[in-house]
Amino acid sequence: MAHSPITHQRLSHGFTLAELLICLLILGVIAVFTIPKILSSQQDNRFNAIAKEDASAIAAAYKAYVHNNGASSAISLSSLTTYLNYTAVDTSSLIDSYPGQTSLNCSSWACYRMANGSILAFDAGQTFGATDDLAISYFYVDPDGVYSGSTTGNSKSVVFFIYYNGRITSQETAAAGSHDVWGTIYNPATQVGKDPAWFRW
Repeated sequence: MAHSPITHQRLSHGFTLAELLICLLILGVIAVFTIPKILSSQQDNRFNAIAKEDASAIAAAYKAYVHNNGASSAISLSSLTTYLNYTAVDTSSLIDSYPGQTSLNCSSWACYRMANGSILAFDAGQTFGATDDLAISYFYVDPDGVYSGSTTGNSKSVVFFIYYNGRITSQETAAAGSHDVWGTIYNPATQVGKDPAWFRW
């Protein structure tokens, strides 16, 4: 006896409008919390790369200067500008100082606009003042070259120390006993100035 085939009807279900709206709501909440963090992280990475690029440029300029002229306690960062690749000298901008401080004025600091958009600033009259390995000159890198008007903003400058032996550290990682021509002794344990949140070695 022949049996007729049994047919199975497959039912396909779609999403209801309510389900779609709930999914969109969940995605929206996730986006609100994650996108700003992603953008902030990207900016921090860019600022970090810019600061290290400028520090490397100073280190290379110092090495070139010493190679051509010899080492001396009288070397100033102004002496290095011949070996520094910058786009313009800035004599009028106001830029960020390091966290906890307000601003630096390029009318009284030597400021150089770099090709990466930053401003590199230092005291033109500062020299090493000594020939020991803890003698330093220091310079600031404002990564966006713009004054934020804040003492705690996310685009504060980082301060770098270049030592007489050519080594570079940031202010927060300076060796205890580091000293500049003005006689200031730096101790990381008590130093008020800290690196900005975006900077890391």
